[in-house]
Amino acid sequence: MTATIAESNLAGVRRVSVPRGYRFELVKLVSQWRIRLLVLACWIAPALFVAGVSQQSTLPADTLFGRWMHATGWAGPLVMLGFAGTWALPLLTSVVAGDVFASEDRLGTWRHLLVAVRSPRRIFAAKALASLTVILLLVAGLACSSAVGGLVSVGNQPLVGLDGHPLTPGDAAGKVLLAWVCALAPTLALAAIGLLGSVALGRSPMGLLLPPLVALTMQIAQMLPLPVAVRLALPGYAFISWNGLFTSPAQLGPLLIGVTVSLVWAVLATTLAYLLFLRRDFTNPAYDGSGRRAVTIGLLPLVGLAAATVAVLAVATPSTGSGIEQDKVQRSLATAFAHLYRLQTRQLHRPAVTEAQLRVTAACNKGDGQIAPEGAGNDWRCVVTWHLPGVTAAGTAIYQLDIGSDGRFVADGDGPKEVNGYFLVRTSTGDAPNPLWQFDGNVELLDSTLKG
Repeated sequence: MTATIAESNLAGVRRVSVPRGYRFELVKLVSQWRIRLLVLACWIAPALFVAGVSQQSTLPADTLFGRWMHATGWAGPLVMLGFAGTWALPLLTSVVAGDVFASEDRLGTWRHLLVAVRSPRRIFAAKALASLTVILLLVAGLACSSAVGGLVSVGNQPLVGLDGHPLTPGDAAGKVLLAWVCALAPTLALAAIGLLGSVALGRSPMGLLLPPLVALTMQIAQMLPLPVAVRLALPGYAFISWNGLFTSPAQLGPLLIGVTVSLVWAVLATTLAYLLFLRRDFTNPAYDGSGRRAVTIGLLPLVGLAAATVAVLAVATPSTGSGIEQDKVQRSLATAFAHLYRLQTRQLHRPAVTEAQLRVTAACNKGDGQIAPEGAGNDWRCVVTWHLPGVTAAGTAIYQLDIGSDGRFVADGDGPKEVNGYFLVRTSTGDAPNPLWQFDGNVELLDSTLKG
């Protein structure tokens, strides 16, 4: 029986408004022990984790901004954001949005709910808004808790960006907040997919597993040597593209595309879930998902959206390759080295220099020059050259680069030791490794992006 027939059979009886239904659904969600436990964990655990890691002698240097957790409290929430985008947020959307409709199927309470609310449309709106509220509460907890943990344990210190330029505490706070706000877009996309799975698959556990499975698939796709257009067409790319906020100028093109794609996915998946919900038979207690209709109405439009997005991006932007090219790598490395060289100069109390005076350049090859210098890999080798005022001979330093398919790279100093070797430098926050020894960088994948 369709939603229209269900509503007509209940005509003449006073219906519950959406705000009242929303409050009812919100109370139902918050009364569940697992939701309460998640809220408590999201508002406490990140602070404890960041504070604990910041006091350790060994930092998660393989995580973006992890190597700066001793230096500033603003590195902690960015480390947490990287973890959340990979694991926490897909699981949270699964538990909340992926179960909000399926729980009624398991409990057999649809008839009671229809008698109380009198409208499947209002039921869908109330459940979707309630799940969205809980998800926003959980995300806010992750962000606020990790920031508090970092600031209390380390302090409100400047943050070094991905191109080596320093960010004042105020700038760092604004960019950290903006990064978490941008991460809401792919979170909403996963939540909408969770709603779709919960509606389409009924009491089947696959509906609950759909958001983490989709997120895992997108993570695997981001690790493969796929064209940039394919990467940008996936809603999970916005969990990565916030990195561009921490360069100067900001790499806003991939970020705006990632956020837009995620929001389009969220709208489409929510609309599909709504249409499937209105078509379901509430009079059949044995109903267990929409079967073939779930594929035709739920899956195929999302696949079509991904294909159309890839086609549009391939035409609108020069993004049919990997986006990692020799000249881009050289520019990114030279820029980061120049900024970090100035940081090292201040820490060692040497005469100040500017980037213009240093005139840093980099020459990079891949595979010892035996293969084309493009694409991801850990076989990039670069020679950085710079000049000091009043010194005739140019300085040189060697770096080994490990570049990921998302454009992020780790530069590992390979001599000379007094320039980019490992040694401790005394800073205002304590002893820290030489900033030119190992550092993170970011290659701009798009040839032309919106500059901020």
